[in-house]
Amino acid sequence: MKRTPQYLTVFLFLLSLGQLSGQTSVSKTDTARLRELVIFSASMHKNMSARVLLPDAYFKDPTARFPVVYLLHGYSGKYSNWTEHVPEIRKWGNLLNCIIATPEGGFASWYFDSPVDSAFRYETHVAKEVVSYIDREFRTLASREGRAIAGLSMGGHGAMYLALRHPEVFGAAGSMSGGVDLQPFPGSWEIAQRIGSRQEFPERWEAASVVNNLYRWNEKMPVKFIIDCGTDDFFFEVNRELHEKMLTWRIPHDFIVRPGEHNLAYWKNAVLYQLLYFSEFFTKG
Repeated sequence: MKRTPQYLTVFLFLLSLGQLSGQTSVSKTDTARLRELVIFSASMHKNMSARVLLPDAYFKDPTARFPVVYLLHGYSGKYSNWTEHVPEIRKWGNLLNCIIATPEGGFASWYFDSPVDSAFRYETHVAKEVVSYIDREFRTLASREGRAIAGLSMGGHGAMYLALRHPEVFGAAGSMSGGVDLQPFPGSWEIAQRIGSRQEFPERWEAASVVNNLYRWNEKMPVKFIIDCGTDDFFFEVNRELHEKMLTWRIPHDFIVRPGEHNLAYWKNAVLYQLLYFSEFFTKG
């Protein structure tokens, strides 16, 4: 008999408790505790904001250590978007017993280190500076088995990109409506301001796209992936093509497709599936 994935079992359990209802309120007694952070970025020479959600269990056992899920925001967003727009994650993080961190990713950083603008070094900031700070200041499971990273849109690209380039840091990654191939969008979202025009620097656009970094995946340090995109999303085709390439290259992953657009309603649904997926990853790790 085929075993039901643990994250789907947990999903059904939460459903039975009514935790997934759209009418569920987030009370002060059952939510993770929010901390505002200021993290100095040596790479960009400035202070950066971030938030951390700590589950209740963090305060009950002073010796316990916890896995961390890093959630990245999208284009034109900011570090506070996840907790402000999806307040339910405070309850879900508490139920799943993990720390959730939401770092600042800039207005249009795309989470790589810009070769043309030293003010945009968000690969270094998130993958090194933020992770180091969180591990230093909180009781984390400070290994790739205790870290996952996910994001929406620009943040979905960032999560996959950073995990592929830093598998020693992140053991699992998720993309929600991610811009996983930048090349079809040469005039959009200020990407050209970060890496130069596609016409002049095609190699930079290729190297910056998730779909062209799959060669970095390896079985010695495998990253677990979950990809989610709606059928009416303008990024749907690049996500489908990424999925097909991962199948061809035999890279294990979960690929979720359902009706939906590039909007908050879709991401509020998608993020819970990804948190449950990471919960199973942490349990196995």
